[in-house]
Amino acid sequence: MSDGRVVVVGGTGFLGRQVVKDLVAAGRDVLVLARRAPAATAGFRFRAVDVSGAGAAELAAVLATERPGTVVNATGGKWGLSGRGLQASCVGATEAILTALAATSLAPRFVHLGSVLEYGLVAPDTPGATQRSSRSVSEYDRFKLTATEAVLAAAAAGTVDAVVLRLANVTGPGVPPASLLGLVAGALVTAAERGGHATIELTALDSRRDYVDVRDVSEAIQAAIRVPGVTSPIPIGRGESVPVRTLVTTLIEISGVPATVCELPAPDPAGAAEDWTLADLRPARDQLGWAPRRTLPEALRALWHDALERDPGR
Repeated sequence: MSDGRVVVVGGTGFLGRQVVKDLVAAGRDVLVLARRAPAATAGFRFRAVDVSGAGAAELAAVLATERPGTVVNATGGKWGLSGRGLQASCVGATEAILTALAATSLAPRFVHLGSVLEYGLVAPDTPGATQRSSRSVSEYDRFKLTATEAVLAAAAAGTVDAVVLRLANVTGPGVPPASLLGLVAGALVTAAERGGHATIELTALDSRRDYVDVRDVSEAIQAAIRVPGVTSPIPIGRGESVPVRTLVTTLIEISGVPATVCELPAPDPAGAAEDWTLADLRPARDQLGWAPRRTLPEALRALWHDALERDPGR
């Protein structure tokens, strides 16, 4: 088995792209598995595989040939998905990977990217369970927990050497256009092109979220690849719960584009104050030797400059 070889499943998405970039920079032999090929594959290999739809035999054959020391599961995107599509992304892909690994003789380090939103569903005495308070639980939250539970069950059975990282909200360069900050950046870029004023309509920004830079998350994943003996899910964030309204205001200030934000009434105004996430950084520090290095303004500046560079009209 090659300890330096890494298979990144879902390596063309927001998180996956940053992880692949950093692994390549670290000298790793990287194979990306995803449905569609990226525009460029500099420094890594690519194979088109619809993991959630692929037969276990096909995926097992790929893994048996590659014999990776590490598999990073960066599947589970939610933007633009619901129902069966969301379930396939969050649960189907993870279960397919685990089934394929069970069919081989391999037990690689398996880094699974979960969500702090799972904490709204686990038992109160679960480590980190107090990190999320919310009146509502979405199907995304449930699907992410189902995927994490499948990984932990496989680890208990000895099929994989698993590390689960439960991520807070992730932002920074390459953020999905359909995400909150992606939508704001897109509107600002359009207004900047026209030399005008941006009017941005959003659902009420009353919640508080723990946001972390995607580059810091990538560093946490690299630490999870290296450090042995990690068994419990580890929260990854910045360790502060920030008003979402503040993030939007800061991004507008960074852009320098005149803008007005129109907030629509919240579906449940009474529950807005209870809608927050906060990552406890002690497990990551103690078990991975990791802590975030970038401030939120740094993340938002990188997001803005990346949005400008990616815009085809500039």
